[in-house]
Amino acid sequence: MLSMLQLGFLHSFGQYPLTLLVLVSLSPFTIYFLKSLNNSVCVKVMDDIRASLSKEDSRKKPLVEKAMGDYCANKDSKLSAREKKICYYIDPIKRDVAQPFSLGMSSLKVCKRITKANPEICTVKFPVKTEKMEKKDISKLRVKQLKAILSERGVECKGCVEKEEFVKKVQDTEHLSGDEF
Repeated sequence: MLSMLQLGFLHSFGQYPLTLLVLVSLSPFTIYFLKSLNNSVCVKVMDDIRASLSKEDSRKKPLVEKAMGDYCANKDSKLSAREKKICYYIDPIKRDVAQPFSLGMSSLKVCKRITKANPEICTVKFPVKTEKMEKKDISKLRVKQLKAILSERGVECKGCVEKEEFVKKVQDTEHLSGDEF
């Protein structure tokens, strides 16, 4: 017999039994990998800008625009190449970015909205670090994910047919996963 709590949980996922199954079956490694793929630099930049503003200042568009300019022009903070690229993309559309930002929209939603104005924004992502992963963890990835990691590093795996060849190539090119472009 199921308890009331279990029934409530199952009822909330009743329409989505597959979703429940997927949520339960994801390993911590898979969750880490999915987060790293979906973690865009735009969200980090928006979070940093929001952190530099007080709550009341974040409601005023001119102050948000000024904070964006200050963040991107700040010579003291060591902005990575990816963060500078986001600044390059958002500079011409500061006003469009400040509008949803000033309404209190989350950073992820702001980035999704401004991606409509400039689709290149969503392509800037942090590199997937595989140096801390063991070979057995990397070998759990699908070939499609391994190909994505290699393409992000600018490497082709010519002649690779078997999954083990892709895994070896990912491990061999770990030094290319730095912050450079």
